[in-house]
Amino acid sequence: MIVKNGGRVSVPVDVVRESAVAGRVVLWEESARDGAQAKTLMSARARVRLAVETGRVFGGEGVRHVVFAAGFPAVCAEEFEAVRQVAVEAEGAVSVAAVCRGAVRDVEQAVASVRGSRHARVMVVVPASEAMARVMVHRAAAEALQAGVDLVKRARDLDEEVAVDVCLADASRADHALMGSFAGELTAAGAGLVVLADTVGAQLPDACRKMFIAVGAAAGGDTVLASHLHNDLGLGLANSLQALAAGVRVISSSWLGIAERAGLVATEQLLFLLARHAPELLGSEAEPWWTEPDLTRLPGIARMVAQETGVPLSVTTPIVGTGVGTISTGTPFVHPELFQPFDPHQVLGIEPRAVLTQLASARVVTAVAARLGHTLDGDQVRAAMAWVKRRALATGRSVIDDAAFAMYLDGLTHTAAAAGSKP
Repeated sequence: MIVKNGGRVSVPVDVVRESAVAGRVVLWEESARDGAQAKTLMSARARVRLAVETGRVFGGEGVRHVVFAAGFPAVCAEEFEAVRQVAVEAEGAVSVAAVCRGAVRDVEQAVASVRGSRHARVMVVVPASEAMARVMVHRAAAEALQAGVDLVKRARDLDEEVAVDVCLADASRADHALMGSFAGELTAAGAGLVVLADTVGAQLPDACRKMFIAVGAAAGGDTVLASHLHNDLGLGLANSLQALAAGVRVISSSWLGIAERAGLVATEQLLFLLARHAPELLGSEAEPWWTEPDLTRLPGIARMVAQETGVPLSVTTPIVGTGVGTISTGTPFVHPELFQPFDPHQVLGIEPRAVLTQLASARVVTAVAARLGHTLDGDQVRAAMAWVKRRALATGRSVIDDAAFAMYLDGLTHTAAAAGSKP
């Protein structure tokens, strides 16, 4: 609420900016918005559910740890309504944001889509490099950035309860001094965050760190920088960690990494690393959380996003993939702590599971048989192990499913039982 007291206007606290200034990490979650450019589409209901579940990772502090980019209202009337539904129904779970181009009409739409939702935000995309400014708005970069300052003022005039952020597109190829100067002006005009984007995902980690340091120094202490770093060269995570090392505390990410082209850093991966390794990544004195994230929620949210978007969880997906917690060979089965960086059950709530493949050892075969209700003697274990390897190589499929193995075991143990019953 805006409270007037003796003619003075008190603007609501920007909880995201406040968190960043306090050194807390904020995720700018993009799977519903930038994820659409990965040829996925989330229904309004799915967006609401994802926003709420992401906020719950932080208990009651979701509004201070998560900005949920609900969509791009200017796309169409249905998209506007989807963003509006998230703003209304996810209020209090996260800080809901609408994203728009740097045009007055788009800004007006974005503000209208989230108006009235507590801790609502809009993010205005403004080109920062000369090449991008010429293509996007047919102006020089300085003119485009000045227009961004004017749009921030316009948005603040429309509704002072809606926080306004600016994303500087193609920041990785823009002039640092120019961006720093305008980042300061954007902040003075009322911008909560200034987001530096590696729009094409081609920036190398050292250059990324230097960019944030240089722009931050030129902008001044009042400016709060954020990152939006694409993963086209597989460097989204590395660059995000460099941004954090440079003092940035608002990091764009996306569940499963889904975003335009090769995506962004995966939300689950970034969260996991920061929760488990904050002292090494942020410094021993860092206090990155108001409430520490509940990592056991990550696998369930990842499965929900995979089901909604059709983006599969693979055996090689870090943290939440189908290979996490599975064991298929001997020594890792006996000493799993030597072959995994964390205990999946203790940290993520994922039950360890032995999986039969052509690499199966006697111990793995015995464990899977026991799970299926069979106790095997030594000869049966050897016979079963040989069957598993033959079947895998004959079918060209590594994993033997439980149903096929159970059917084989029924025959194996039945034959043994029948032989033992003969006089």
